Amino acid sequence: MASTRIRPPYSVFSALAISLGLASTLFTAPAAMAQAFPNKPIRLVCPFPPGGAVDIASRAIALELSKNLGQPVTVDNKPGAGGNIGGADVARSAPDGYTLFMTTSGIQGINPALYAKMPFDPNKDLAPVAALVSLNNVLVLHPSVKANSVAEVIALAKSQPGNINYASSGSGTSIHMSGEMFKSLTNVSLTHIPYKGSAPAMNDLLGGQVMMMFDNIPSAIPHIKSGKLRALATTGAKRDPLLPDLPTIAESGVAGYESGVWFGLAVPANTPREIIARLSTEAVKGTKSPEFVKRMTDLGYIISGSTPEVMAEMNKAEVLRWGPIVKASGAKVD
Repeated sequence: MASTRIRPPYSVFSALAISLGLASTLFTAPAAMAQAFPNKPIRLVCPFPPGGAVDIASRAIALELSKNLGQPVTVDNKPGAGGNIGGADVARSAPDGYTLFMTTSGIQGINPALYAKMPFDPNKDLAPVAALVSLNNVLVLHPSVKANSVAEVIALAKSQPGNINYASSGSGTSIHMSGEMFKSLTNVSLTHIPYKGSAPAMNDLLGGQVMMMFDNIPSAIPHIKSGKLRALATTGAKRDPLLPDLPTIAESGVAGYESGVWFGLAVPANTPREIIARLSTEAVKGTKSPEFVKRMTDLGYIISGSTPEVMAEMNKAEVLRWGPIVKASGAKVD
């Protein structure tokens, strides 16, 4: 008698085929998504107004990314709250790689300690892509201020407690905390006047409405060269290559003073790793282009293109570094 082969119901084969197909799709989807990315314009949110150091870096890397990715990368300025407004906007955006954020070491490390109510958590709601550039700040004065050295600024501030003011690009920025560190280490009383970005603060400094500022070197240097501002010292551990004749603040007698800032790209958390890797590769490639290198170094930036992993470690270091300084300064923003 002929044997009868028992075959599973058709539905079993169908289910098996469907599940295998789904599994295959799940495994290939991220790679396919990264391969297709980008297929539309990208928005780069700069959390400070046009004209300042963060904006300059944002526009420079946007140009390089546009070339490398083959899609327009446009800068969208969303200033306010020391970078928190722009950061919160990006944190709420779709995690698809089409919204980038130009973050700073201040946003990552200072703001969480300074602001009583953060609208987002920069170290949880954003994913690092690449640290791009770093720079020092420079102490600049309006020419009407009667001080020609750091020692004379300290003496002036001690003779008029609270009457000497300094502008910043916003509470929590490196410019603000450079001033707070100066106050803490010299035991002087200075009045902090925050603005929504370096450019409007600089405008008032040039007009004499405020007395001094620890500004980012790129936005201050044209006014230093033109003689509209008096530069006294830079804030780094060593003299800045763009202003080699200026001493550091530490060299000027403020032992232990060191304050700088770096800028880097981030995206909303949960952005696919493949897309982050693509963005990081193209951003780092952009920092090595001759046009980018010349433009940035001429303005005083130090180029530091990095991987997402290195930037993540930099974020952690900033939190550990600035938390105690903010606490010691007593600075707090509601």
